Amino acid sequence: MTSQSSSPEVSEGLAEQRLLVRRARAEMVRRHRARQADTAEPPIRVMARLVDDLERECAERRFDPVATRLEIVNRTIGDVNVRRITECEGEEGGPGDYRMLGDELGIALPGEDINGYTASGKGYVWLREQMMDAERQLLASGYDPRIYDIQGVGNPVLRGLLAEDMRPWGMTVSAENVALGLGATDCIDKILRGLAHFARLRSRTPGAVLFAAPGFNMPELQAVAYGFRLHRVRTRAEDGFKLTEELLARHLDDNPDVEVVYLTVTNNPTTFAYTPDELSAVMAVVSRFAQRGRRVHVLADLAYIGTGRPADDEARMLSLASAADVADQMIYVNSFSKTYTLTGDRFGWAVFGDPKFSVAMRSSWMSSVSCLPGEWQLRFMAYHALFRRNPQIIEMIRGLYRLRRTRLRAQLQRFDEEHRVFERVFVDDDATIYNWSRLRAGEDSFSVLEKTGIAGIPGSTFGYSDDYIRFSVGILPVVPD
Repeated sequence: MTSQSSSPEVSEGLAEQRLLVRRARAEMVRRHRARQADTAEPPIRVMARLVDDLERECAERRFDPVATRLEIVNRTIGDVNVRRITECEGEEGGPGDYRMLGDELGIALPGEDINGYTASGKGYVWLREQMMDAERQLLASGYDPRIYDIQGVGNPVLRGLLAEDMRPWGMTVSAENVALGLGATDCIDKILRGLAHFARLRSRTPGAVLFAAPGFNMPELQAVAYGFRLHRVRTRAEDGFKLTEELLARHLDDNPDVEVVYLTVTNNPTTFAYTPDELSAVMAVVSRFAQRGRRVHVLADLAYIGTGRPADDEARMLSLASAADVADQMIYVNSFSKTYTLTGDRFGWAVFGDPKFSVAMRSSWMSSVSCLPGEWQLRFMAYHALFRRNPQIIEMIRGLYRLRRTRLRAQLQRFDEEHRVFERVFVDDDATIYNWSRLRAGEDSFSVLEKTGIAGIPGSTFGYSDDYIRFSVGILPVVPD
């Protein structure tokens, strides 16, 4: 990490301040490492708290904020904050000026300064006008978003539009197959709640949910909360940290109570994505068990479909949907959070391969939110219209993700040359907002922060080992050295 200064005096003062921050950083790491054995906090919270404490101490000691920002980089959690985008690779307001994303997405207020770019606010105003049009459309169809929705799954117009989006992937679904949720995580929670409820209606306890490790851990916590047994399958680096046909078949054979396979098509934290052939092999296993009379649901998390190359994503989804004999066992969950950097808006939905099963799951929706907020549904519809009319926005977001991942890999390689902390900095499959790397023997997330100033999340957060670490390219830009 480097900084440009206007004079030698300023440069010398900044260098001294950076040295003070590094000393504070080393002391804070030692303090938190000593506490680690006495706390039951998840590793992700330990690292997030460490960074918060360190930034607070630097502020209390009145260190130069520039020095603090250069020497403490929080890459633990967080998606892209469009208000903090600084990247501009071309002329201002032209192609490559990623600061415009806030304007394009309708997030930036009229006249708002986004790191030197003045937002017009046209997107902000357009979204609100589109929300009025959406409300008129819903009223004309007989749905009033301002009154109680007894089904709790959202308006049929938006659900029908989302169903249409699945058809290019070979899925013949309608609004009846779709349920809206407050983000993908909320949808997964409702699905697991519903499956557990069905089990108890049959006078038995919920079975097991199979999770491949490393993987996104929130659904694991949800599954345990609803009484499922957690069955974790450790994948191998040589397999790209993915479930193989042999691995899945063996674990299903050995664990007859597994009822759900949680499948992240493009993985968080590893950034690796299944190929079409790999997905076909996984689905072939599910099909073989179905032919023996065993019904296993596949809960496919599509959170990062849309962050990679479109042709690759389409091929993956076509392969996933090609197993027609088990289509009714498929549950797809998606959101706008990662593909469109809209984490705060919480636009998510679930698509059930079996429309009858979809209807049966509505009791789970009703028992959680009862009724989805009308204003939220209108904004969801407005954004759906925005992306249909302006596909270049997603290309711009993909470009920003690609730029940041490339810069982060290069930065980590440079740090490794200086500090020798990484055994391998993995190259991603051109998708997601993360980097997954293996540490050298004797290194961990604490030592990486102490030596480089970058805070990441240890691999144990994702059901793996702390020999690995995940960094996010989200909230903060990756400043090239």
